[in-house]
Amino acid sequence: MIYLTQLIFVKEGKENVFHEFENFAIPLMEKYNGRIIHRLRPQKENYISSSEEEPYEIHFISFNSEEDLAKFLKDDTRQKFMHLKNESVQSSLLIKGEKM
Repeated sequence: MIYLTQLIFVKEGKENVFHEFENFAIPLMEKYNGRIIHRLRPQKENYISSSEEEPYEIHFISFNSEEDLAKFLKDDTRQKFMHLKNESVQSSLLIKGEKM
């Protein structure tokens, strides 16, 4: 089992485009043994401290294996929706880990 934490920074005004991509991509993860453990959209007042820009969303995700993740990322139907992600996401930070 692998775990991913993703901080997602969305371009201002492109939130609906980002949601459109997520509405497709999140259910597709199940096909590849992936799942969203937590999907958070923190508000400014929830930060105790921050030295950088706050992300629009934070995802905690798991996949059964690196192979499952790779298959999800290369999925042909997912690729057809990547223009939505590219249009809406300014940047993201992906952290891989394991349960301890």
